[in-house]
Amino acid sequence: MAGELSYRPKPGEIPTGPGVYRFRDGASRVLYVGKAKNLRSRLSNYFAPLATLHERTRRMVMTANSVEWTVVGSEFEALQLEFTWIKEFDPPFNVQFKDDKSYPYLAITLADDVPRVLVTRNRKISGARYFGPYTKAWAIRETVDILLKAFPMRSCSETTYRRAKQTGRPCLLGDIGKCAAPCVGRVTAAEHKSIALDFTSFMAGNDSRYLTAISRRMQEASERQDYEAAARYRDQSGAMQAALARSVVVLSADVDADVFGIAHDELAAAVQQFIVRGGRIRGVRGWVVDKELDLDLPALVEMVIQNAYDGDQPPREVIVPALPDDASELEQWLSGVRGTAVKLAVAQRGEKAALAQTVATNATNALILYKTRRSSDFAARSKAVAELQNALGMDEAPLRMECFDVSHLSGTNIVASMVVFEDGLPRKDQYRRFSIPESSDDTESIYRTLARRLAYLAAPAAAPADGVRTKFAYPPQLLVVDGGQPQVAAAARALSESGVTGIQLCGIAKRLEEVWLPDSDYPVILPRNSDALFLMQRIRDEAHRFAISYQRQKRSGDIRSVLANVPGLGPHRVKALLGHFGSVARLRRASLAEISGVPGIGPSLAAAVAEQLRA
Repeated sequence: MAGELSYRPKPGEIPTGPGVYRFRDGASRVLYVGKAKNLRSRLSNYFAPLATLHERTRRMVMTANSVEWTVVGSEFEALQLEFTWIKEFDPPFNVQFKDDKSYPYLAITLADDVPRVLVTRNRKISGARYFGPYTKAWAIRETVDILLKAFPMRSCSETTYRRAKQTGRPCLLGDIGKCAAPCVGRVTAAEHKSIALDFTSFMAGNDSRYLTAISRRMQEASERQDYEAAARYRDQSGAMQAALARSVVVLSADVDADVFGIAHDELAAAVQQFIVRGGRIRGVRGWVVDKELDLDLPALVEMVIQNAYDGDQPPREVIVPALPDDASELEQWLSGVRGTAVKLAVAQRGEKAALAQTVATNATNALILYKTRRSSDFAARSKAVAELQNALGMDEAPLRMECFDVSHLSGTNIVASMVVFEDGLPRKDQYRRFSIPESSDDTESIYRTLARRLAYLAAPAAAPADGVRTKFAYPPQLLVVDGGQPQVAAAARALSESGVTGIQLCGIAKRLEEVWLPDSDYPVILPRNSDALFLMQRIRDEAHRFAISYQRQKRSGDIRSVLANVPGLGPHRVKALLGHFGSVARLRRASLAEISGVPGIGPSLAAAVAEQLRA
């Protein structure tokens, strides 16, 4: 109960204003930092009865030894202070960000007397203007090489620049026109700085202005018969157009926005960020977020935005999949980082909505790829099996695991699935499906399914004289059911009645990701993002997917379950329809007049039946 938390403050001690709170453990380490519009209301949620808390929240408050808070003047101040403390203390129960790669950026060192353009992964160059991130270093290098024809600024290293200055001879780039050669005085430092600023402005999205200006200069040079200058302007215009052609045009030219997509489950989230400048996708970034506490999508959006712009300048518009509760305060913070107004929005329709859907699809694929790569790692699979053995107290490692799940639609078309994992990998050739004629509830369905499966292990035919077992008769070390204590108890009853021994049984409850053992009052809590929990989660989800696919297959061929979705059409009217037409095929071919001719079926109900059958 909540009274077991000795450090719980009295309700009257907690202020009702906005502020930031910190949970600490016995060593004064900060475990979690959060903000609240009303501190008393928010903190009371953590001190609710322990049984009502999410499992990871319960683990956090039970690990903590104290809680403290700081009152601030506004929700915006709370947002700023929370962000500062998360960066300072790196609390283990806050969202953890793991960038899945180091991205290349294009940097222009505007703080230097003679600015330089370079492709780098270093984000800490003082006074540099950054563009990106980009997914491919070679692609941005090719773009820079093209743009140097239009903006011939310095791109050489400090060593090369000093050597050219000492010898009075420019490098190859100066000779071929891709550098204005300030090292030998062909242009002054101020003129070179102007070229660098034009390069920066072009990369920032002002490309149409430069194309128009270059075209005008080329026309003017041609009219005064300065064909050499006209050719030079023509080459610069071609270089700009070639560079722009490398960026995908997705929105109107005046759009500067970052579009975020997030795909998440109970333990992790994949984030994709598309960087759109001047209506073109200039960069793509993706990373993985570890979820310690149970966060919904708006809360995840807030955490993602704070970390995405920690050191990076936001654009004029940030498009997200959902608005957090304190969206206005987040906009105020982003505007302070940028220096001008920033809009935080959810795209509802049009081009932006279409791009947001593309970004969301990329995020979903990234999460699937993250899980696939993790499951294909032999070392991780071996570790997961060993962790499961220790956590469940098994005598031997669960090299073969079988997981069972039940699926139905309002009690009809009850089916169950069995999926098999060996050495942490699915064995799809050994999957099985079960059809259950009737059942009172899910626990009874689990019992019947396990009884049928275990009968193959208990029968003498399971161990033939030649010693060669069939795939279905090969015994697992671990049986897993999708569910909590009731489902595990039903499975344990089937296992006991079968007489089969040497098999460990457990269940995994989806809401809290907790593992239940038979005759246990408390679940086994596997560490967050452990390989063991990842494996359990994956086999459970695979069993659920396999059961749902079979249930949908049966439902599509069962006219009763199809008609059950028609409002106002009860079992007696369904029976009357089937009795009148004699077969499902004839009912599907029947006209509206023929259907409405059945007693009890009016024209509107007949239209609903025909529409449902067509769907």
